[in-house]
Amino acid sequence: MPKPWHKNWPEKVAQSIQYPDVPLHELLTRTANLYPKNTAIVFYGKTITYKELETLTNKFATALNDLGVKKTDRIALLLPNIPQYIISYYGALKAGATVTAISPLSKEREIMHQLNDSEAETIVALDVFFPAIKNIWNHTTLKRVIIAKMKEYLPSTKAFFGTLLGKVPSRKVEKQPSVYFFKELTEKHPPNPPTVKINPRSDLAALQYTGGTTGIPKGAMLTHYNLVTNAVMCAEWLTARTSQEVFLTVLPLFHIYGMTTSMNAAIYIAGTMVLLPRFHPTDVLKAIEQYGVTIFCGVPTMYTVLVNHPHITKYKLSTIKFCISGAAPLPPEVQRKFMKITGGVLVEGYGLTESSPVTHCNPLDPTMKTVKIGSIGIPWPDTEAKIVDIKTGKKEQPPGKVGELVVKGPQVMLGYWNMPEDTAAVLKDGWLYTGDVGKMDEDGYFFITDRKKDLIKYKGYSVYPRELEDVLYEHPAVKLCAVVGKPDETSGEIPKAFVVLKEGAKATEKELIQFVKDRVAPYKAIREIEFRKELPTSLVGKVLRRTLREEETEKQQPAAQA
Repeated sequence: MPKPWHKNWPEKVAQSIQYPDVPLHELLTRTANLYPKNTAIVFYGKTITYKELETLTNKFATALNDLGVKKTDRIALLLPNIPQYIISYYGALKAGATVTAISPLSKEREIMHQLNDSEAETIVALDVFFPAIKNIWNHTTLKRVIIAKMKEYLPSTKAFFGTLLGKVPSRKVEKQPSVYFFKELTEKHPPNPPTVKINPRSDLAALQYTGGTTGIPKGAMLTHYNLVTNAVMCAEWLTARTSQEVFLTVLPLFHIYGMTTSMNAAIYIAGTMVLLPRFHPTDVLKAIEQYGVTIFCGVPTMYTVLVNHPHITKYKLSTIKFCISGAAPLPPEVQRKFMKITGGVLVEGYGLTESSPVTHCNPLDPTMKTVKIGSIGIPWPDTEAKIVDIKTGKKEQPPGKVGELVVKGPQVMLGYWNMPEDTAAVLKDGWLYTGDVGKMDEDGYFFITDRKKDLIKYKGYSVYPRELEDVLYEHPAVKLCAVVGKPDETSGEIPKAFVVLKEGAKATEKELIQFVKDRVAPYKAIREIEFRKELPTSLVGKVLRRTLREEETEKQQPAAQA
């Protein structure tokens, strides 16, 4: 049945696709067979072809099998955007394992929780993270650690001088029981991966952690089919040309957004991935110019920083064709500036971990006639979406009426790992209840207006108030606290805490900010604290975060109007 969004459907994009019903790693094998000489990865000048990447992943899969890794085992990756991430990811899948990616920004307690919850027995980590792993090893399910080094895949001169000058992070890790080294494993094992039978629709490719509605990290169970379909949808929406596109892979690959749009989709269409371990504006501009980047998926903060770069006009950026912004609202002025400078198309999209992640995006229309600024766009191929009433979640709302956004499609997860009740709360009759409040207009374009969840979006990262509140409550001076997202022009939102101190207790803003900073990843750090004598509470004594959020929003309005 035709949907309202079909009247503005992109001309070259199929509304329905025949997806390959294969394990995710088959996309790499197929590409390597068809385009063996194509460049798969560029890493600071070092290139790896698809044939070489296929061989390396096969060698790593063989090594994992030799170490005792079996089908359905979980393998954790604690790596930045370096070649070893992609090799480990696809090698683990070829061994029949499930990948669980950990943010390199995580602190020890966060790493420990994910390892234990996923019951991972193997971790592939950058050498600089080994001290943290060593500290928690005995409190986890880990049996083995595989150490990768940044310089392993750098051009030889760059690796030497980088280490010499201290520019390439590294740490010496001594040989010891159950500790293995990435390069040694891939060099000594042949490219003979085990034969593992995978059911793409039921076997898990990734256990991707998200905070969900409560702030307690949950593992979203993403099957091979979930990730294959979203990668194919992405390539279709981008009208990506097979074997011709150059992807700027600067979005973190441990995050589902980067994993799908900047790795899996690129591999599916034999694209080149220009890997950058971190977002540094000058490095990004140089990479776009040097390698002729055509596709750049990012978050609003990235585009904001780039358009404000004092020397952006000195770089040749005209190769950029299509860009998708996600994870947070895209400021319209940034969108216009970026497109004017590059000549490419930048549009806003939407997704969440539980849907692999993308469900919506504006058409990548160079004329901008079918792009609605401020909207997350229309559903992707084979994806359904509707707005339902917030109270019951059963009544579909007419265009213009606000409610909860629910989605359905082949990219939607199986559920949360070992959390049947949480799964039942968000998956109902095949529909994923996103927890985001919004509306659909007469043309079928969707708009997010608020969050049902208390999630804070800081530079595209998800920050969960409950986690920060729990840390604050560990401080002996804190009696009552609440954390909300304070609107911020550059970051989207910053975590702000409201604190009531215990009677007679003393603590400064600087002291509490540092207390939290020492215990969480940098992007979760509280940026501002307001001390109060009391906080707004409900009749049952629950602190009303919404009231505090509204107060912060109101404070911003006079400034915005001025």
